[in-house]
Amino acid sequence: MANKKTPITIDEVEYMFEDLTPQQQMMLNHISDLDRKLGSARFNLDQMQVGRDAFAKLLKESLEAEEPVLAQ
Repeated sequence: MANKKTPITIDEVEYMFEDLTPQQQMMLNHISDLDRKLGSARFNLDQMQVGRDAFAKLLKESLEAEEPVLAQ
């Protein structure tokens, strides 16, 4: 059974991962890992922004529900 090679497309040119040099494979692995980390960071940022907005809304609603306190 023949070994299957993994096609990689870079700038519309197809390469086989197994034909790349070890250094090129390492760079590609770093790029893939950084892409995953960037996606995770965006996901976390979205979660934090929604959470922050929710707490700000809850605070505003809480403040509006209280009777105003006049400064003396």
